[in-house]
Amino acid sequence: MKQRRTSQPRPGAPGRLRIVAGEWRGRRLAVPSAPGLRPTPDRVRETLFNWLQGIVPGARCLDLFAGAGGLGFEAASRGAARVVMVEAAPRVAAHLREQVQLLGAADRVEVIAADALAYLARCDEGFDLVFLDPPFHSDLLSMALAGLARGRCLRPGARVYVEYAASGQPPALPEGWRIAREGRAGDSAHLLTAPIGMGSANERE
Repeated sequence: MKQRRTSQPRPGAPGRLRIVAGEWRGRRLAVPSAPGLRPTPDRVRETLFNWLQGIVPGARCLDLFAGAGGLGFEAASRGAARVVMVEAAPRVAAHLREQVQLLGAADRVEVIAADALAYLARCDEGFDLVFLDPPFHSDLLSMALAGLARGRCLRPGARVYVEYAASGQPPALPEGWRIAREGRAGDSAHLLTAPIGMGSANERE
């Protein structure tokens, strides 16, 4: 479930998520009322998908801590062939399924109600893009990175997007992973890493 911030809605207050570009550009999706759940800001999503130009169309994507679904829906809107959203809270997962039906995206987007780490432990499907945005100030991010590194979820040339609290330290990446891009906005920082021995010197936003 997503924990975050730019604007500060009342805790648990519902809101709207705007798709930035692609097939559903400008479409606004409801965000369920759930404590600590907020969509990734438009500006951050726009930056991320600018980084991923040429990679998203036809890609297989995993949104591991789906929350409001902003990253997964944005990927699907921009031409991803398959998006798997994993969300631990059953009510939030049910809400995501409702949004999938409203968009007519059941052929591309699958919502799985499951613990993210448990999903990684049994994952045998390869992905080109993985989005990691767990609650800030938890150890879920480091555990998810470790799970990806030792699992079978990543296809050759995969990219992993990571979002974390700007007030904290960047996550320790598994051995051999390289930062391809990084930036920050408000109280969140974000980076794009190339896990399969790919990537180059850091490029800062």
